Order: sequence, then C-alpha cells, then structure tokens
Amino acid sequence: MAKYDYLIVGAGLFGAVFAHEVSKKGKKCLVIDKRQHIAGNIYTENIAGINVHKYGAHIFHTSNKEVWNYVNSFVEFNRFTNSPIANHKGRLFNLPFNMNTFYQLWGVKTPEEAKKKIEKQRAEYFDIKEPRNLEEQALVLGGRDIYEKLIKGYTEKQWGRPATQIPAFIIRRLPFRYTFDNNYFNDIYQGIPIGGYTKLIENLLDGVEVRTGENYFDRKYDFDNLAKKIVYTGKIDEFYECQFGELEYRSLYFENELLNMPDFQGNAVVNYTDREVPYTRIIEHKHFEFGTQDKTYITREYPHEFSKDNEPYYPINDQKNQLVLSKYQELARKQTKVVFCGRLAEYKYYDMHQVVAKALELSKKVQNNG
Repeated sequence: MAKYDYLIVGAGLFGAVFAHEVSKKGKKCLVIDKRQHIAGNIYTENIAGINVHKYGAHIFHTSNKEVWNYVNSFVEFNRFTNSPIANHKGRLFNLPFNMNTFYQLWGVKTPEEAKKKIEKQRAEYFDIKEPRNLEEQALVLGGRDIYEKLIKGYTEKQWGRPATQIPAFIIRRLPFRYTFDNNYFNDIYQGIPIGGYTKLIENLLDGVEVRTGENYFDRKYDFDNLAKKIVYTGKIDEFYECQFGELEYRSLYFENELLNMPDFQGNAVVNYTDREVPYTRIIEHKHFEFGTQDKTYITREYPHEFSKDNEPYYPINDQKNQLVLSKYQELARKQTKVVFCGRLAEYKYYDMHQVVAKALELSKKVQNNG
C-alpha cells in the first residue's frame, strides 16, 4: 500500500506549487531534492544581510494577474524593475535597445533619427536573403554597431562558440523600443519577493513533508513504491539512464565576492558585451531589494560547458537535441505513474511565471481526474 498520494522529485518552484495545491485538497505528498536546500535554482541565501541569488539573477515578471496574485499571497513582492546596463570596453549602454541606447551609440535624440540610423545600417546587409548564422541574422536585423557592441561578444561567450557557428534562429527578432524606457520587460507585473525566493518556497511547502539531500536515483525502487503517482521535475534523459544519449545544455559558473563597500556598480545587473572579458555579467544582489547595507555582494557569471559536475541551465534546442528529446518523450507518453513537468523534464526554458501557471494547471488536472 502506497504511503503517499504523490512523490514529487524536486523542491523547486514547480514542485512546491504543485505540492501546495494538491496538499490543500487532502492529498499526502512527499517532496525530495538531491540538493541540501529547497527552492532549486531560485534559492536565495542571506549573506551579510543581503539575499543572494545563488544560481543567478531571477526577476519575476508576468502579465498573468492570477499568477501574480497567487505568488503574492505567499510573500509580498517589491517593485523592482529590471533595467540592465551593458558595458562594452568601458562604455555604458542602457538595455533593452531603446532611445537611451541609441543616444549613447550615435547621439540621436528623436525616434525618427534613431529609425533612420538603424535602417541605414541594416541596408548594408539587404543582400543577405537567407541568414546562415546568428551573425548574419543580427546584422540583417540591427546593423553593425548594435551587433558588434551589444550582441556579438556576449552571445559568443554565452554559447561558447563564434557567432558564425551559432544557428540564425537563436535571434528571430531584435526588439527596438523608440522611447526612453529602460524597463527590460513589457509585462504588467514585476518584482522580487521581499526576503528572497527561499521564503516563497518555504511558505508554499509549509505543512508538506520535505526531504533534502535525497537523490531519487540512489533509491529509485524504494521511492517509486512510496507513492501512487510521481511528479518528476529532473532531467528526462537521466530518468531513462541516457539510453538515447545525453541532452546538451549550457551551464554557468559563479564567482562570488563580499565587498567591504556599500555599492559596487550602482545596478543589479551589468552585462559585459565584449569578448575579452571572460564573464557575461556581474550581479550586485542588494539592488534587487533596494539594500542599504554597509557591505555589498557581487557575482560574476561565466558561461560554461555542461558536464555531470555542474548544473544544467540552458537547453540547446537544436535539431540534434530535439531528435534525442523526441525519443525520450515517446517513452514518457507510455508512463502511467510518472508525470514529467518543468524545465529539465521537458527540456524547455521556462520563465518563473510560466512554471507557476504550468504547476497550477497540472494540479487542477489531476484533481479533476480524481
């Protein structure tokens, strides 16, 4: 006889939302995670009074009012607005591409001047009808100045290869904003949980049995027999022992530093867009919550080849990996006891609001099905 209705593999955002929803309907859940902490990649740790995003910057943004109200029912969100800065060889530019950026690039002061400048630069590449790679695609969309100063180096670092070897589809469009607006996102709602994301997950999992430091694959047979159903949020290829090969990811390496100064860069996120700087960005965590501490904590973020010793962050959704994924998905469709959900189980990049919406959707679906 199964002891639990659901075994949930992974104590991240998806697992926590699902566990909360089915638990309040009377279902008994066990949540396990191989890490020594809950909250997955949105885990925040308090260091010197600063809530540090231990696995990279996470900014919650959505236009889904239901999702926004849902997360705010567990912890209050602040009014943080993501307005990153780009540093190219010591010169600073506002992101996303907007009138501030165009003024910094060319001195143009009106939308009409900016549009003419961009069209003039794009016109040099109108003979490229079918872009063969990311470099050609970016030049066709935005011209040389924007490409060379704000796209090329950053993207090559992120992907670990020259832009001429990166598929064109990675940049399907370049959004140009002809207003002096540095808000990176267009969503209605945006912010950071006051007190950090770990607090959000703690509140979601309140009253739910959670075991950290438990690797599902170390005792898979025992765990499988504990519950009637399994919600699996780990890597789908690992679940099937990589029998069709490993799915590829890009990973990240973080270099952290606690500094004895009140402010290092004056902004939460500064991107370094030239190839010579080895990291892609520096995160200054206190600015996510408008901190006034005497010290500051920064993280340099280095893109990294994925291996079993580091975390999978960005799926490489090229044709080769999609073919491998389709084979695992075929096996997953035949499963009656296991549901594969989330970023790793679906081999798909999700924003946080999408994860919450998917978890709510699944919880309603299983409740409706009894």
